[in-house]
Amino acid sequence: MADFQDPDGSALEAALQPGGMHSVFQPIVELDTGRVVAYEALARGPEGPLQQPDLLFAAARAAGRLAELDEICRAAAFRGAVTQGLLSPLTVFVNVEPEVLDTAPLDDLLAIADSAPGDLRLVIEITERALAARPAELLRTVERVRALGWGVAVDDVGADSMSLAFLPLLAPDVVKLDLRLVQERPNPEIAEIMNAVNAHAERTGAVVLAEGIETRAHLATARALGATLGQGWYFGRPGPGAATGLVPGELVLPGAGVGSSVDVSPFSCLPATVPRRRSTKALLIELSKQLEREAMRLGETAVVAAAFQEARHFTLSTTQRYRDLVSRTGFVCALGEGLPVESLPGLRGADLRPDDVVRGEWDVVVLGPHFSAALLARDLGDDGPDLERTFEYALTYDRTTVVRAAHALLSRVAPRLSPAAPEAPGARRPDTAATPAVPVARMDGNALLSSALSATTSGVSIADMRQPDQPLVYVNQAFQELAGFPQAEVLGRNCRFLQSPDTDPAAVARIRAAISRGEECCETVLNLRGPDRTPWWNEIHLAPVFDETGTVVQYIGIQHDVTARVEAERALLQERDRNLVYLARIEELAYTDPLTGLPNRRRLEEQVETAIWSARTGQDTLALLFVDLNGFKAVNDGLGHAAGDELLQSVAHTLRGRLRRGDLLARLGGDEFLVALRGLDPATAAEEARQVAEELAAAVRAPVLLRDREVAVGASVGVAVYPADGQEFEALLHTADLNMYASKAGHRARR
Repeated sequence: MADFQDPDGSALEAALQPGGMHSVFQPIVELDTGRVVAYEALARGPEGPLQQPDLLFAAARAAGRLAELDEICRAAAFRGAVTQGLLSPLTVFVNVEPEVLDTAPLDDLLAIADSAPGDLRLVIEITERALAARPAELLRTVERVRALGWGVAVDDVGADSMSLAFLPLLAPDVVKLDLRLVQERPNPEIAEIMNAVNAHAERTGAVVLAEGIETRAHLATARALGATLGQGWYFGRPGPGAATGLVPGELVLPGAGVGSSVDVSPFSCLPATVPRRRSTKALLIELSKQLEREAMRLGETAVVAAAFQEARHFTLSTTQRYRDLVSRTGFVCALGEGLPVESLPGLRGADLRPDDVVRGEWDVVVLGPHFSAALLARDLGDDGPDLERTFEYALTYDRTTVVRAAHALLSRVAPRLSPAAPEAPGARRPDTAATPAVPVARMDGNALLSSALSATTSGVSIADMRQPDQPLVYVNQAFQELAGFPQAEVLGRNCRFLQSPDTDPAAVARIRAAISRGEECCETVLNLRGPDRTPWWNEIHLAPVFDETGTVVQYIGIQHDVTARVEAERALLQERDRNLVYLARIEELAYTDPLTGLPNRRRLEEQVETAIWSARTGQDTLALLFVDLNGFKAVNDGLGHAAGDELLQSVAHTLRGRLRRGDLLARLGGDEFLVALRGLDPATAAEEARQVAEELAAAVRAPVLLRDREVAVGASVGVAVYPADGQEFEALLHTADLNMYASKAGHRARR
């Protein structure tokens, strides 16, 4: 920990003196050409215990001098780049601390850049540490950097799902992949990360940079992951200046960005082309719940941002839903007048001023790597019961609009209540008052506490986060019974030895992510007990213990055997699934013709009404075709009903084969079929429908082999086109029926 490395503060003081910090530069290489296009400036302290940047920055945070150190490091990076001639066409990557850059003076840095003999091209690297802690400041920092003409990179993407959730909002020019992505074997988590990163790169043109390339195998993996730039010892170690033997090139950046203002409200982000509707609050409640369910499905890669007007609208049921959202998604915030900065653990927010434009809105925004949706509503100021209040609203899935709306809300989120904790060693400290560490030696010496822990029926364990592999250093008797091993076989081991090959990897990943952030968590996981490896379900609660500097030194785990509860829940779920299958079968029978397997009239009517609703926009239209077989009765009477059924099945197959995938086909009953042609051009719909009717009639006339006999039937087809022949399903069906009889009469007259 920082205070043990520098007990009297002299090493930190030496680093903060003029010339105390310097930069070394590591090459960033274009993978396809091998050209060096950029260098990353890496801070180095003076010789001594704080030479490594992680220890140095941890000590500066603990001493409250982070801003001072960060400014010195950035100035050293700029001066070093100019002195070493790392100028255009090269680019220099500079790491910053977003929580101090938001208010840091930039005049000195601009003066250094302006005094360079050539153009100093810069990309500012922002780590994911500030994403959850200070989102509003982070967004302002990015806007500030872009206004200077500098690029933006997000570092360590993939180390935490939070970085994936914020990619659409930060719109970085460069995405730097965490080094484990190229150094570890492929797994589902890496696949999820790369899906999100490649989707962002495809949408924005962002450049993907792979860190940690040390071997040819790492290089091949980086290319396979979609990276076009690489960094690591394979290309060269950090040095005082430009690397030798590498041909320089130019890094072209997309210049992506999300322009927004803190005064813009989400509702005002709606383009004029998006239709506004009016509704009471009752409908909007259900729409917002649906978006929340979508966010739960997205999991830790989702950002959820909401505005509730006033704290009284954040009800008990809303509290429960948002508690679930916090536990299962990447980032959640709720804003409203009177709402605290953190109304629930992990739920970020802001107390809106009465004159804030968002105060009059009800907004729910869900944003992920592959999904975006927003319910944006403006209160029309009605009096009366709350559920009957009227809102003007829009439901949009346009990604640009959703990103702007999310930006508008996150730009108002207040910082965490407590300052950021040391970056290393240890994890970040959550938003609680400092909790003194509980050394195990003191615990063992406290007879009352030791007796209490021994007597409890809950399993209690403590892991030391300061040691390699974070071993268990204390377990009570109940934990030993749950684990099925005596204390001597448990202490010194990482608690992962309890895990089963069937343990949910997503639950394990959530636990690891919480520990990396220094946060509490609760999960139910499948464990194995004793030498015989008997499965049991463990509901585990984990809580961090901090020392006086805010560093996580221990984690306390409370375990409960909930096997009976989980098995009962599973039995209920299995019964529910069986019922759902049964109900689905009943619904299928209610909507399906049992002979042909086609939808029946009831299902087709619902689908046609939906198509009519879409056609009312005027962009396309639809036609309904009534198909009646000619000569079917003779086949049925001559060969029997079984042969007649085979003929109907053959006709259904023939009709389906002549239609487009989006067209609808149903059996009305007897020898009558209905066809709905969707997505027709209003100007040519009648002619297209007539041509399809002729093609279907011709296809039905083709002979069919039934019971070793070749039989042939004909078809009369009536056509009705929306809206000329009817504006509802029944009206269209009536017109198509009349036109079918007219066609049949004409057929008879020609015989």
